[in-house]
Amino acid sequence: MRLFPATARQRLVVAVTAVALGVGVLTSPLAPGAWADIKHLRHQHAQAQHSVRSAQADLDESSRQTRHAYAALSRSKSDLRAARHDLAVARAHAEAARQRLIQIRRQLDHAKARLDRARVNLERQQQAAADQHDQLVNTVTSLYEEGDPQLVGMLSLLGSSTPEDLTSKQANNSLVLDSQDQMLSSLQATEVLLRVQTDQLAKARDQVARKKQQAADKLAQKREYKREAIDAKQRVEKNVRAKQHAWAMARSARAHDQAALARAKRTDARIQRMIQAAIAREQRHGGGYTGSTAGLLMRPVNGPITSPYGYRINPVMHYYGLHDGDDFGAPCGTPIWAAGNGTVMSEYYSTVWGHRLFINLGSINGKNVTVIYNHLSAYRSHVGEHVSRGQVVGLIGTTGWSTGCHTHFTVMVNGVAVNPAPWLGL
Repeated sequence: MRLFPATARQRLVVAVTAVALGVGVLTSPLAPGAWADIKHLRHQHAQAQHSVRSAQADLDESSRQTRHAYAALSRSKSDLRAARHDLAVARAHAEAARQRLIQIRRQLDHAKARLDRARVNLERQQQAAADQHDQLVNTVTSLYEEGDPQLVGMLSLLGSSTPEDLTSKQANNSLVLDSQDQMLSSLQATEVLLRVQTDQLAKARDQVARKKQQAADKLAQKREYKREAIDAKQRVEKNVRAKQHAWAMARSARAHDQAALARAKRTDARIQRMIQAAIAREQRHGGGYTGSTAGLLMRPVNGPITSPYGYRINPVMHYYGLHDGDDFGAPCGTPIWAAGNGTVMSEYYSTVWGHRLFINLGSINGKNVTVIYNHLSAYRSHVGEHVSRGQVVGLIGTTGWSTGCHTHFTVMVNGVAVNPAPWLGL
């Protein structure tokens, strides 16, 4: 099969050696000059037909490659649209993650500020509690060094000389005791507040830790969204560039093949007109074989027909087209027999048909008949050689576009492929 895209090569040159086209029992008694003209025209016509068939096969291949390249390009464009949509979604996710990250960072700053205030307040409250505790201890110690405050107060009352003095001393004793109670209550309140602020500090620390973790998670998520989106976009864009290149090469190859096919068809049409004129002259002079063609030709091998003449899906290239002969299956290396008496007109290799063998059978009912054997593994005859019906002319193979050992047998009447079955008596 041709490698694609194809390198520049000449597809329309068929290596055919000019030979004398003697046709054995089918020759006609023409003048030597006229017969030479007919042989020359047939030789040119065969070359043109080979060129057309080769160019048509290459065009079919490039058309298939063009369709595949276009389909691949369409898929890549669809993938790119999907990737761009995914990229937009990922960018939206990344932006949302970025905004959330900013918000979390603000909350983290606020939490840190609260933590700092809580630490300052706690330190102040701890100092105040320590000061109050020291003051209370000093006061109580001083009082009890002077004696039990209640007993001292009672003795001072007993020493009162007047009712006014008694009242005054009683009020003083009450102030001393109330002051002690207030100092104790204040210390207890300070200790409670200290515990509250300690709890607030712990909560502030926990909040700062949570916000830091949330910020780290959002940052990692944002980076992952961005990386995946960029990777997808780059991958698909690279794929699209490759498919665009393949599509351009396919179009170029198809244009080249179309031009080659057009040239081959023009040459074939010109030679076809010339050979028809030569055949008309041959008919006026008589000669050649005249009679029934049913079963006139010999099968190439005894193997079964694995794919008959007609339209089908090509098993290799998968395009719908005319299968212009019968496929005969047989093991590779099986001898191939000549269909009738004739002359080997051409042997060459085609990327589509593999090794090909053309045998010219001469004029039959006033028309030129040529048989073609394709996909051979080897030749057992040579260009210009006269062969007889049933003679081994080649070996079965699987060269060219082939899925197994067989030969594709074609019957050409005036350069046009016809159904081989009636000629083989099938």
